[in-house]
Amino acid sequence: MAETQSIGAADAKPARRGERFIVRTLAGLVLAASSGALATLAFPPFDLWPLIFVAFVPMAVAQHRVMPRALAPLAPGAGIAVYYAGQLSAGLADGDVVWYIQLWPLYVGLFVAALCWPGRHFHERTGYRWIAVSFPLAWTAIDAARMLSGVDVLAGTWGNPAYALYELPHLLQPLALIGIFGLEFLLLVINFAIAGLLIAALSRDGARVRWAGGAAAITAAFAIGWGAVSMAMFTPQQGGLRVAPVMSNSRIETEADFQNLFTVTREAAQQGAQVVVWHEGALRFDPLVERTEELRALARETGAYLAIGYRLIEESGLARNEAVVFAPDGRTFGPYGKSHPGRFAGDLSDTGGEYKVYDTTLGRIATIICYDLDFTDSAREMARRGAQFIAVPSNDVPAIAGTHYTHLVFRAIENRLPMAKADSFFDTAIIDAWGRILAREVNLLTREQAAARDTATDIAPTAIIADVPLGGAGTFYTRFGDWFGWLVMAGAALGFLAGAMISFRKARP
Repeated sequence: MAETQSIGAADAKPARRGERFIVRTLAGLVLAASSGALATLAFPPFDLWPLIFVAFVPMAVAQHRVMPRALAPLAPGAGIAVYYAGQLSAGLADGDVVWYIQLWPLYVGLFVAALCWPGRHFHERTGYRWIAVSFPLAWTAIDAARMLSGVDVLAGTWGNPAYALYELPHLLQPLALIGIFGLEFLLLVINFAIAGLLIAALSRDGARVRWAGGAAAITAAFAIGWGAVSMAMFTPQQGGLRVAPVMSNSRIETEADFQNLFTVTREAAQQGAQVVVWHEGALRFDPLVERTEELRALARETGAYLAIGYRLIEESGLARNEAVVFAPDGRTFGPYGKSHPGRFAGDLSDTGGEYKVYDTTLGRIATIICYDLDFTDSAREMARRGAQFIAVPSNDVPAIAGTHYTHLVFRAIENRLPMAKADSFFDTAIIDAWGRILAREVNLLTREQAAARDTATDIAPTAIIADVPLGGAGTFYTRFGDWFGWLVMAGAALGFLAGAMISFRKARP
């Protein structure tokens, strides 16, 4: 009888271990996924921006203290996949992107899990001394690499955690020195320094706690220093150029639609607008070939410069997504071809690559188009060529309406350059050179509501108006570009090699 009980108890131990394995795995995945959810809540339309400073802590704790060691890499994979799903999935679906590209967040999650496979083993062997910088360095390096590659399907800077802070220009000014990747790295280090403290506390190892506390103190000092520098750099000015981006609120397909744009342009000019911006693809013909004199006459009548987006496919099959500027004195400037067409979403424009800045009586004006604003190079190249103001025609989809215009806050600060974004239906905004959103109109519509508005005849175009000081002096970032992005890529490569060497040496008998 005693022998029978002993055998039964022995059989129960593996069963209990199996149950614990399953429970820890599920708990770890849920905890990691909560990081993606918390980070999503930091962005529009929720705007709970303080969460971005702690959002990824649960993911790190799940990887290093909750998940079974064998499956620990699945925690960061799950957390990042959920985060990018919140950032990109709805926009990809609204853009009618093919199904396998819509799975982009899943690919990212699998890639992160594979990359993190040796992570827990490495940190255990090194006493978690590098946890505050290792993952932030790798993530920032990957984001820099996908943006600097210029490959449109990699989404430029979409999904960068730093964008959650778009409403805080007084804390963003070092972007003019270090760019968006510098702020991304600092945000992630803050997350993982806090995570390191929790992991050390859970380990009940006094030496580890002291090390983690020191790392957290250094991180806090850098964060305070960033804030102090930013406040010193935040010296916004008033007045200057009066601009009016127009939200058409309908497709420009009939003569009535066309005349409605004329009407709202005249109304904006009566309020003093000196530059009026029409959205991406507002016209389905080349305005330098068709109806050119009408548009010249409108510019002359209103005394305003007209920045007009248009899109067409020529008989040769060449797709053109471009913008031109009409001056009150009869001159025309351009065209500028979209530098970063979203080919994965069906934008097959092939006329970009030349950055043009126009000398006008108001100053030096340039245009970029929609997806251009998600890459750092387009606005920077215009600034290098002396642009003082950038008009940004766009044609967004409903799912990104609350987020897309916020990227301009960063492009403006990076280059100390004001911008005005004119969208068809969703997000129209004016941002000054210090990243202040001076005016905006954001319509958070469902796809069905947008389709209904598309066919409506009673929704007139609207314009927002604000005065922006001209930029043009450029910044350290304008001159040296994404130097920090290149630096973190080099640092990540060296860190990977060093980590491999440490693991190899400690594994030797």
